[in-house]
Amino acid sequence: MQNKILITIFMLFISSKTFAKKTYNSADNIETIILAGGCFWGVEELFRQVEGVIDTEVGYTGGTIENPNYEIVSGGLSGHAESVKIIFDNKKISLEKILKFFFTIHDPTQLNRQQNDIGTQYRSEIFYQNSDQEQVAKKIIKLAEESGLFPSKIETKISAFTKFYPAEKYHQDYLVKNPKGYTCHFIRKEWVF
Repeated sequence: MQNKILITIFMLFISSKTFAKKTYNSADNIETIILAGGCFWGVEELFRQVEGVIDTEVGYTGGTIENPNYEIVSGGLSGHAESVKIIFDNKKISLEKILKFFFTIHDPTQLNRQQNDIGTQYRSEIFYQNSDQEQVAKKIIKLAEESGLFPSKIETKISAFTKFYPAEKYHQDYLVKNPKGYTCHFIRKEWVF
């Protein structure tokens, strides 16, 4: 009897989580932005911890091949970037703050790489969903360039979002599952602007 109650509670919990994931996108204060800043594991892990971020998912964006997989993307031939879909509550955190944080956790001055990860799949890019997001992205890049904090020119591209392909299951929440896993991402306090 106790097992049946526990199973029922667990199933209600799971269905409420599933229901929440299906409905939060319709709220006026919920936004999605896709960011590419090197290996998606580290970007996802740092954003996952930001207050106001509701959900993260790693995947592939900005390429030319339908339904890419890790092997294709990591070869650099599909044009996709390893990216992170970030769903956030804009009443708790603005897109401007999301993007400023993004500029502190990866090196936006490196073209097509992040430290030892080299190739177009590791580029720095903001994939905007609408013209408001495009304008905010342009503003933040301008502020970053004018700040004088970065060692060289900002190489981050701004592109219209087209399609996001979720990465394989083992990549999702990778650093939660593998706390000692590889990452080249960290918060650079000297780049806070």
